[in-house]
Amino acid sequence: MIPDTQHLPARDIPWPASVSQAARDTLALGGLGQAVPWPALDDANGWRRLIAIMNEAAASMQVTVPAGAITPVATEIAGVPAFLCTPEESSMRADAVVLHVHGGAWIQGGGAACGTGGASRAEGWAAPVIAVDYRMPPDHPFPAALDDCLAVYRALLDDRDASDILVSGESSGGSIAGALMHRLRAEGLPMPAGLLLDTPATDLTCSGDSMVVNDGLDQALTGDFQPTMALYAGGHDARDPLVSPLYGDHRGFPRTLLLTGTRDRMLSDVVRLHGALLDADVDSQLRVFEAQGHAGFLGRAPEDAERVAAARRFVAALLGG
Repeated sequence: MIPDTQHLPARDIPWPASVSQAARDTLALGGLGQAVPWPALDDANGWRRLIAIMNEAAASMQVTVPAGAITPVATEIAGVPAFLCTPEESSMRADAVVLHVHGGAWIQGGGAACGTGGASRAEGWAAPVIAVDYRMPPDHPFPAALDDCLAVYRALLDDRDASDILVSGESSGGSIAGALMHRLRAEGLPMPAGLLLDTPATDLTCSGDSMVVNDGLDQALTGDFQPTMALYAGGHDARDPLVSPLYGDHRGFPRTLLLTGTRDRMLSDVVRLHGALLDADVDSQLRVFEAQGHAGFLGRAPEDAERVAAARRFVAALLGG
């Protein structure tokens, strides 16, 4: 009988000489995520307590926004909380905007963190950003987040063309942003000008090769995080394209840029989505950055600027005046 696993002997993985010293120093920090005892899926109070602890820890690590940086403005669009982040200078068209879906394993990244993330992208891309502060589990599992993003997108169409909208998302937010494209087609709504996905989770069945191969190499994604995926799905079929955008029909998707790294546990998710888009004759670009994990080099290395620049060029190409 052919074995279903391959055993590899213990080995040491060197910091690659192909990246900057700052990148190697960041890799030397080791894993930043900590394994936590996940509550049972039906223990809503347990999840609320854990999320509060995780949010507090994340807030303590939040980098202070420098004076003069973009200030996110809390607003509400179609009844959905959001943050409007406007750069002082932008070469984008008058009505152009990026609808951004934040990450955070489907359970974090809301509130002030959503605004800070939107402001960071508005500054890096020199484009107006609307960051959607969507509802999350345990109180609001699928499809609440998708419904919120759809409501905001519909509202944006009231005073601009779809060609003036670019949708972006990172990590779990990339999953929701990708699923939004399937939802737009189902609703008969026009596709945006483009789709920018940064290390998106596209397959909530976790069947990708890199999910296992890069475990231990990815600084940000450590251990088993499938419980957060199951909490988000809320018992819904994980292979439904509205949950896992890898699946389903991708014909008609907008021009897409996918970002990942060789140490990203989501690498296979991203590569497989790229292949599916190409098979559907979608204009899809894939950038795989050397030695980067799910969170890049944490903003500490020049390679992080290269990643921002790639996204900025994509945004400018589609929304620029």
